[in-house]
Amino acid sequence: MALIAFTFLVTILVEPLVAQEDTSQANEDLRIQFIEVEGSQRVEAETVRSYMILKPGMTADPVLLDQSLKSMFASGLFADVTIRRERGGLIVTVVENPIVNRVIFEGNDKLDDDDLYEESSLRPRQVYTRSKIQNDVEKFVELYRRSGRFSAKVEPKVIQLPQNRVDVVFEIEEGETTRVRSINFIGNERFDDDRLREEISTQESRWWRFLSSNDKYDPDRIAYDSDLLRRFYLSKGYADFRVISSFAELTRDGKEFFVTFNVEEGNKYQFGESVIDTSLKDVNINELEQLIRHQSGRIYNSKKVDDTVDDLTEALGSKGYAFADVRPRVRRNRKDLIVNITYRIQEGPRVYVERINVNNNVRTQDRVVRREMYLREGDAFNRALLNKSERNIKALNFFGEVEISETPGDDEDSVILDIDVEEQSTGELAFGIGYSSVENLSTQFSIVERNLLGRGQLLSLSTSISSQRTFLNLRFAEPYFLNRDLFGSVDVFRTTTDYDTEASLETSETGIGGSIGFPVAEDARLNVFVRLSENELINDAYTPQFGAYLEPFTEFKAQLGYSYTIDKRDDVIDPTEGWDFILSQNIATPLGDVTYLRTTLVADYYRPFFEEWVFHAKLSGGYIEDYEDEGVSYNDNFFVGGSIIRGFKRSGIGPRDLQTNYVLGAKQYLVGTLETKVPLGIPKDFGIKTYIFTDFGVIGDTDVVATDVRDELAFRASYGLTLNWKSPFGPVRFDLARPIAEEEYDSAQFFRFTAGTRF
Repeated sequence: MALIAFTFLVTILVEPLVAQEDTSQANEDLRIQFIEVEGSQRVEAETVRSYMILKPGMTADPVLLDQSLKSMFASGLFADVTIRRERGGLIVTVVENPIVNRVIFEGNDKLDDDDLYEESSLRPRQVYTRSKIQNDVEKFVELYRRSGRFSAKVEPKVIQLPQNRVDVVFEIEEGETTRVRSINFIGNERFDDDRLREEISTQESRWWRFLSSNDKYDPDRIAYDSDLLRRFYLSKGYADFRVISSFAELTRDGKEFFVTFNVEEGNKYQFGESVIDTSLKDVNINELEQLIRHQSGRIYNSKKVDDTVDDLTEALGSKGYAFADVRPRVRRNRKDLIVNITYRIQEGPRVYVERINVNNNVRTQDRVVRREMYLREGDAFNRALLNKSERNIKALNFFGEVEISETPGDDEDSVILDIDVEEQSTGELAFGIGYSSVENLSTQFSIVERNLLGRGQLLSLSTSISSQRTFLNLRFAEPYFLNRDLFGSVDVFRTTTDYDTEASLETSETGIGGSIGFPVAEDARLNVFVRLSENELINDAYTPQFGAYLEPFTEFKAQLGYSYTIDKRDDVIDPTEGWDFILSQNIATPLGDVTYLRTTLVADYYRPFFEEWVFHAKLSGGYIEDYEDEGVSYNDNFFVGGSIIRGFKRSGIGPRDLQTNYVLGAKQYLVGTLETKVPLGIPKDFGIKTYIFTDFGVIGDTDVVATDVRDELAFRASYGLTLNWKSPFGPVRFDLARPIAEEEYDSAQFFRFTAGTRF
């Protein structure tokens, strides 16, 4: 029994020793003595070894061997890699990926080669990989989809060349533009589908939209439209509104989409209590409350809240609180359907502008962009001023895209502003044709460079010719004269006016003028000008009964004047709210042959009411008097007619000689307009706007003394309808008006038509 136990113990002790010797021998056999590279041509053998996880002296572990293979394939340098064990080492055989010789695009007409090349990851003299070409195909297809071509196909082909090079050819079938057949809404009760379609940028495909791209399907535009819908409903009081979903369905033929927005309108809210809560010292809360743009009981409008935040931020910044942080806290009372707002004003983190960089401005000089900034290096950072600066740069219209981004500066309390711009063409060559019932056929030609030599200066030459007027003007303008906020300009001009229908005569003016304009307040501007000209009156049918008034003459005129403008309209092109005011005076000085003081005034007021209705009131007037009592020349008088009081011909009212039917012009006039923009219920994209109006006023006072001259400051008035159409071929305007107060010698005109186009 003892012998058996001893034998068992010896076995246990000896067997582990034998196993350990076998394992050591096996590891020694698997140890890598060397790594040899085969098949490499461009890539150095040492570079191949550097991608290997296994190194000489290491054991040939299968896991590490697999990781080495993955590392080499991930480098993108090799099309194939094999590793085999031989003579105590590893033999690595590689097949290198070819080098790209050329990247070629075929079949692309709608997208340029440069646009596609910019998206491609393949470049000449770089390594070709299958993954790169597949990624490029996906990018190109997505690019075509964003341009509205969802049926586009891209087929890559690889042409083998000597020395392991390839040409990569992308054969493209662009397909037809995928348009939007219909736009539908689900869940809308307060506003119908037609009304909501007017608020979004995507449009349904129609034959008359051949000049527009908004009827092309674009998923990014659909997402933007969801935000536009949200803004619209929030501006109408629906504080709970949300777009539940938006989706598009492709038709069976793959040519059109059905777009559907699923919305939840919610209830309509009113403004409730609005208060200002601030921890800032020395702040007059009563003054700040005057800046709140909404009142209790009015329909809730999120835009008024945003505008209030901007106004408060700007006001606090002007008082030295450059770091003020204004945040509106909106509390909805769903029971009473009111929105209470607390504007919380706190001292934000103190951040200063370390540096301002202008990027990608290849042509435009840095200073042209920098002078539009309200912020300078070293200034306290102010969000409101930054937003205003960005709007200023965009308003230059020198750049297709403008984006200002912020990055941390070298210090914790500093920020770097990067102004990224995309240059666009600033030169314009335009030729226009127009027709009106007054001047018949007219032509216009202009050549304009708005950013001369990248300095932000303007140089233009324009001319227009019609049956009654010829105009030629050469202008140079410097918006920052003497490196200050002074708009300086010089004009050389010639104007010829044919008064054949009024008095069988012709006038001309040739001269040069200069002006300097500058802001006197945020919305107010003063412009001072000087004008030197030679004026001529040609009258082949002169009769002595008018004395010197209509006698042919040539005279020199030296004028000095100013214009003061206040503009508080919400939109310059299509205003719906606000007012503007222009006062102009110019004096013909004794340095010339004529002397007078001329004053004109124009004031407008706009106010919206109901949905899409806009009330417009206008007052205009003028007065001229020769301060040396020598009489005012014919061509310096005021001629009022169809453009000011609709329903009458050009110069159709005012002093007139009954014997010859000559229109004599007047030294004073005062005209008013009451007008209302009336919605027709048709989609906005038709570009049609309709106005009902009444014009009224008086004009009179002439220096002509003759038996048959009628010169009463009689009241005139008219009413009618104006229709403006922004057609695909240019603006078209129709005026239908009928006088309701006139003199027997006035010239009425029921219909007035104007049309024009530029190309």
